[in-house]
Amino acid sequence: MNPSVRNILVCVTQQKTCERLIKKALEFSNAGDSIYIIHVAKDNWSFLDNDREGEALEYLFGIAKSVGANLTVLRSDDIVDTIVEYARENKIDILVMGDSKGDHSENYFYKSLKLSLDHVEIHVVPN
Repeated sequence: MNPSVRNILVCVTQQKTCERLIKKALEFSNAGDSIYIIHVAKDNWSFLDNDREGEALEYLFGIAKSVGANLTVLRSDDIVDTIVEYARENKIDILVMGDSKGDHSENYFYKSLKLSLDHVEIHVVPN
């Protein structure tokens, strides 16, 4: 296996605006790199009953397919641990995530990921 090949993980929400995160991952990628896209929904979130969120996820599935990536949707009440586990299982080298809107919980989200994935290069994309 080529040691310069990297695995890139994009963390998305159920919003069409997350397309910018996928495009940013493409900027970081080189030929042969793999791009993974993940959306973690809390167990009690019902995105399939919500037309807007379902439509956004369908849109993101299309974007993922167009860049040769898979969009994985997982359910968990512990979003950070789920992303960390997924990143470790898939040997992720670079993680791309969106910026918060000044929300301190997002700050916590970034810090928790950074602490658990200290070997992963994390890029926060501004809104």
